[in-house]
Amino acid sequence: MTRRTGHGQRPTKGRPEGSTPDQRLLDTRGPVDWVHTDPWRVMKIQAEFVEGFNDLAELGPAISVFGSARIPADHPAYQLGVEVGAKLADAGFAVITGGGPGAMEAANKGAIEAGGVSVGLGIELPWEAALNGFLTFGLNFRYFFVRKMMFVKYSQGYVVLPGGLGTLDELFEAMTLVQTKKITQFPIVLMGTEYWTGLIDWMRGSMLEDRRIAQSDLDMLTLTDDPQEAVELMVKAREAR
Repeated sequence: MTRRTGHGQRPTKGRPEGSTPDQRLLDTRGPVDWVHTDPWRVMKIQAEFVEGFNDLAELGPAISVFGSARIPADHPAYQLGVEVGAKLADAGFAVITGGGPGAMEAANKGAIEAGGVSVGLGIELPWEAALNGFLTFGLNFRYFFVRKMMFVKYSQGYVVLPGGLGTLDELFEAMTLVQTKKITQFPIVLMGTEYWTGLIDWMRGSMLEDRRIAQSDLDMLTLTDDPQEAVELMVKAREAR
């Protein structure tokens, strides 16, 4: 596979400064403007799905690794990401990330240095964040919801490093899909007990206590600091398929 820059390099002539396609789709105002613009956007969305499906169809077993783009290279979570990426590659998994810096770069770096397949699925943002330099294959997407579909469709599980809103978005979407049985045999590992314990405690003390979730919803999460434990869980799920 070859690295691609994809949609992120499209010219911006005629666009509002700093805007992106999904922003223009969601922010459109006016009673009739959508009649003239949104149907054509459907064609772009369809094309993006087709391109992603086509390019990732033969990827093989893969695990998506999420985490903050703001983690510096000297942070312990960065090294954790490198170890996770390397061990996943050693176990025969392709590593998929959001293709950005920080924790994503760390996982991609670990995978590629271990001789594995390292994939980055980037997103077009106003600041035009580039894909990191540790990829065997990369795609940039216009729309978050198309990109999120690719993470789920082509992954057999998620490893979640410390992160922010985007990381939580991916985590809770996966949990919702498992809870509603839209996906099965899908392990979710939270890496970093110190970072994630507060969230788990809140979910147990508020959501579970108030019966907003069931114990089985919490049981779908594995909390660990050990990359080997995370990878073994992924291998076990792969063998059970």
